[in-house]
Amino acid sequence: MATPGFAIPKRPRMLSVEEARTAMLVQVAGLDGESIPLDDALGRILMQDVMATRDQPPFAVAAMDGYALIAADTPGRLTVVGESAAGIGFEGSCAQSHAIRISTGAALPPGTDAVVIQENVQRVGNVVTVPVAGVTQNVRSQGEDFLAGDLLLKRSSVLDGVALSLAAAAGVAEVVVVRRPRVAILSSGNELAVPGRTPEPWQIFDSATFGLAGLARTWGGMCQRLALERDDPAAIAAAAQRALRENDLLVVVGGASVGDHDYARPALASLGLRPVVEKVSVRPGKPTWFGTVAGKPVLGLPGNPASAFVCAQLFLKPMIGAMLRNVPQAQRRHARLRRALSANGPREHYMRAHWESDACGQLWITAFDDQGSSLISVFASSNALIRLMPGTPALAEGAVVEMVPLDRAQL
Repeated sequence: MATPGFAIPKRPRMLSVEEARTAMLVQVAGLDGESIPLDDALGRILMQDVMATRDQPPFAVAAMDGYALIAADTPGRLTVVGESAAGIGFEGSCAQSHAIRISTGAALPPGTDAVVIQENVQRVGNVVTVPVAGVTQNVRSQGEDFLAGDLLLKRSSVLDGVALSLAAAAGVAEVVVVRRPRVAILSSGNELAVPGRTPEPWQIFDSATFGLAGLARTWGGMCQRLALERDDPAAIAAAAQRALRENDLLVVVGGASVGDHDYARPALASLGLRPVVEKVSVRPGKPTWFGTVAGKPVLGLPGNPASAFVCAQLFLKPMIGAMLRNVPQAQRRHARLRRALSANGPREHYMRAHWESDACGQLWITAFDDQGSSLISVFASSNALIRLMPGTPALAEGAVVEMVPLDRAQL
């Protein structure tokens, strides 16, 4: 019973994954653009349309090596009066009964309207005997690929190799792309040792920050790891303050539970943290939180690597996407269980699993036996997460489940 006159603090409601993600993304703004050379633009996201400034090809060209001529002169014997090579055109025009030696990609000389390939002619000196040819035979017309003023690449397109080639064909040297988000990964803990050093008794190697930094870079961010070697609220606050000054997003790893040595939240509170998401009804990853400090987003992830990686997939990936103005849609597919699963509890559960396709194209998936939130080796063997909604009953072998594929380049 409550003491008279004493109000029991109300516990914040745990949000569902979808509610939490929505609340987070509302606080994340798209970044501005920057102009970069085409050589540096692979994988970047366009912020402006790319338009063609001239026709491609800018003139009619030969599609094959052979002889450019007037189709009406064929078949017959023609006199070769010059050559048109790629990059060095024939000066002048072609008169009747004449032919021009031509290379693939070379400009079609004025007056000609067809090309006969060299394998189909007989040449003696400067005279060639040619078969019948049709107008535009073996000719690539001016503007066949695209015309001046055509929209080549739309804003928000991701620039792959082919897109870069298309921009280059239009003569574009630089493109305006969304600036890459600067992401800081901050962790602390007396129990964490730096890889490469000899750990003290009772220490483990810091690993989660390396995985999260790799994920952030894979998803388009620029990442800075800030791993403190001790649990010190003042040191955490100072590092967080520097990170927030220099970066667009701060990710705090660990220190968010209710233990005596969980200092992350109090340290951020001293900087004016405005909480938005206190906890998430997800397994693993219940301690995940989110807030803002001076308008900058701060994402708190669990310290256990498996929990951190699951929640990075659920929250960090779309957050980086929102900054890039290209929020990825959840890639959810369905597969049949190789083995039965027990009933799920009250939280949305993401189980590490491995999927494969059989000879008929049916997808099958197997959840790993050990779903411990600290097991990196299990994640290394996973290529998907099985998504179980709260209260899902026990599922028999062969039951259809929803899965979130994991690109092995990302995890």
